[in-house]
Amino acid sequence: MMTVRFGLVWLLFTLVTAPLHAQKKKGEEARVSGRYELRKDMPVFLDALKSELTYPLAWGNSPIKKFSKWKREARRKVFESMMAPPLESSSYDMEVSAVEKRPGYEVRKIDFNLTQYSRVPAYLLVPEGEGPFPAVVLMHDHGAHFSIGKEKMVRPFGVDSLVLADADTWAHGCYDDQYVGDYLASRGYVVLTFDALFWGERGRKEGVKYDSQQAVACVFEMLGRSWSGFTTYEDCYAVDFLTTLPEVDKERIGAMGFSMGAYRTWMLSALSDKVKAGAAICWMVTTDYQLHWDYRGGKGGSDFANTLPGIRQYMDYPHIASLACPKPMLFFNGRKDKLFPVPSVEKAYAEMRRVWESQDASDKLVTEFWDLPHFCSKEIQKKVADWFDEVLK
Repeated sequence: MMTVRFGLVWLLFTLVTAPLHAQKKKGEEARVSGRYELRKDMPVFLDALKSELTYPLAWGNSPIKKFSKWKREARRKVFESMMAPPLESSSYDMEVSAVEKRPGYEVRKIDFNLTQYSRVPAYLLVPEGEGPFPAVVLMHDHGAHFSIGKEKMVRPFGVDSLVLADADTWAHGCYDDQYVGDYLASRGYVVLTFDALFWGERGRKEGVKYDSQQAVACVFEMLGRSWSGFTTYEDCYAVDFLTTLPEVDKERIGAMGFSMGAYRTWMLSALSDKVKAGAAICWMVTTDYQLHWDYRGGKGGSDFANTLPGIRQYMDYPHIASLACPKPMLFFNGRKDKLFPVPSVEKAYAEMRRVWESQDASDKLVTEFWDLPHFCSKEIQKKVADWFDEVLK
């Protein structure tokens, strides 16, 4: 009897609610097939917006015909888009907390005042022998991996076993089981590397959280700043610090990085005359490909690390990188790199090559594709070191 009664109740419930479910489903379908203005997290009028990007301050588009004058004006606009800079420190006050000898060089753990707000930990690698030596400021990558920063570039010592394991795993996956900083130091270069804000020892007190990139970027913009711009300013300040060290020949400073480290490298090379050469591995793209219906390179929070407010109304990525002209610059990319597809990179390389050629400096620009994914192999590292030997030694 109870079974029959329950069956009648369920039948009645189904008869009553079925129209409601059908109405709800119809409403959901209407929202999908009817009016909407976002698709794949991009505005449906994306193509119209991209067609309005004419990049009027790019070299060749700008009415300024004198290269040095254009460079000053274009740099000014980039700095303007980076928004207010951090206050520079009046004294670096560097301290060495630990030293480890390695074959042909030593690794120093140091702390110094990068800005008036931040005293940062860093690794400074110094070759054996009599200096001053050529130097490389080494930029760590993004990788959506925030627990370590500088430790991606230099094998850490005197750290927790978990940190060492983390670093070794990262070196295996991105750098072919070789720490780039240690390799360059063994080749006779002073190397400086430090954590960018949000990575390693400059990360969140509450622990690693991917989505917090957006929150951090929002806080900076509410303060009239740019998180991405802040990072580039700090990279410039780090080079300023490097020039003060007696072990460093300030006329022979280079920059290198992979992935976001590559972005940081060419931004730094474009904006600081103290950097004499830059090697950028696997980070170059044009906006029309980065924001594309079929290819969407942007990943939301991660994009904040390389986004400057308003700059697209004036220049695209390769136009900014071209501010490094006519200094020696090296750009490598993988043919199997899913983050930066070949057509986009080819377009960016062609734009940069046009600028170097316009200044009779085409021999100073190296652009190559490797049969690799998003990866900085030992072969690439050797090619970069050999190239640094040519342009910095």
